[in-house]
Amino acid sequence: MSQKLNLVWLGIAMGLALTVSAQETRAQETPADFATQVPLAVSGEGPWYRLELPLAAQLSARQADLSDVRVFNAVGAPQAYALSQASAQADDNRTLTDVKWFPLYDSADATEHAPNVRVQANANGTLVQVQPSTELEVGEEALRGWLLDASAIKAPLQQLILDWTSERDGFQRFSIEASDDLQHWQSWGEGQLARLTFADERVEQHEVSLPGQSARYLRLLWDTPQSAPTLTSAQLQSVRSLPLPLVWSHALDGSSVKAGEYTWQLPRVLNVERVQVELSQPNSLAPVILSGRRDSSLPWQPLNNGLLYRLTQSGEDVVQNQLQLPGQAVQQLKLTVDERGGGLGAQAPTLKFAVRATQLVFLARGPGPFRLALGNATVKAASLPLSTLIPDYSAAKLATLGQASVDGGASEPPMVSTVPVSEGIDWKKFGLWAVLLLGVLFLAAMAFSLLRKPPANT
Repeated sequence: MSQKLNLVWLGIAMGLALTVSAQETRAQETPADFATQVPLAVSGEGPWYRLELPLAAQLSARQADLSDVRVFNAVGAPQAYALSQASAQADDNRTLTDVKWFPLYDSADATEHAPNVRVQANANGTLVQVQPSTELEVGEEALRGWLLDASAIKAPLQQLILDWTSERDGFQRFSIEASDDLQHWQSWGEGQLARLTFADERVEQHEVSLPGQSARYLRLLWDTPQSAPTLTSAQLQSVRSLPLPLVWSHALDGSSVKAGEYTWQLPRVLNVERVQVELSQPNSLAPVILSGRRDSSLPWQPLNNGLLYRLTQSGEDVVQNQLQLPGQAVQQLKLTVDERGGGLGAQAPTLKFAVRATQLVFLARGPGPFRLALGNATVKAASLPLSTLIPDYSAAKLATLGQASVDGGASEPPMVSTVPVSEGIDWKKFGLWAVLLLGVLFLAAMAFSLLRKPPANT
């Protein structure tokens, strides 16, 4: 009887050993488990390298959170890695600050780029008074723009939000310059604001994007003398740490099933933060509502509303064709246009979308070259926290790491397909467990047979 029990326990042990062996075999991933692979080129000092994933690579992933991203070395060994997907919309990273503003006056017939002013500031740099450098007689002065005091903000500036008196409606165009000493100015591009009365409704645009740099002072100069409105509010949004940049898609074709409604299907579920709508016809004006959803079984959710336009003023096009989104995960977008503005035509305009860039940091181990692999709907996440991957991690250290690039630097490389990975039933796993189950059943039957066999006569 003891010998029979030993055989039973031996069979059970063999079954458990086969199960553990199968799980270990399954856990050891290889490049062939992923549908897409691209070569990586590395430069700089290792052993850590950081890679900004191109959008084409991100779209090759089968999991929205990029859990199926891997890096392998030349012999197919996986590399330890971390993903950084910080969003620009994190509320705890942003601060909105009211700032003081000072008028910039000049003579009405002045031709200089910027008015000459005398500035008085206190010891910490806070502006106290701004006056024209020369006396202007009453009736000769013209308001050219405004000087904003951002000296109290010690973080990169991301957005400017203005309000002005309702007596001056229409479009407001101005240049933006930044300085730390009020002597040397750097261009930060242009701003466009709008306040219109449209079909008994007010359409307003108050926000202007800034380049995400620090500055103590901003100078806003209106394009046309005497066109600067009287400001009633000025706010600056700053961020403690700069988010990763946006990466833009190619133009997507849309469809329209009813007048004033256009829809687009994204390649997969993505956390979209901005869209750009093609405005091909001059003098287009369209109040719009943008909605999104993950799939067609869900209701549409409003994401943002605004005013899109392409207008000709003084021989130049004034264009506002972008809408900012909250970074919500969507795969379908719908634009609803108020047709009273003339609409955008019967055919859906093309649309580009932007998502926040994703940075991958990996620890190079073993021989190169290294390969980026994506495209497996069933694997589990394998990324580590940056503080674990890099023991003495800091933002400053991250900036000094070596760099990796896809395909030697191509921003949109062709994705190379390897063995297709099924997104349905995992037949390999199913077959493996079926063989194991049959083996265990066979061992159990053998043990049962031995237990029922009568003992031999002695």
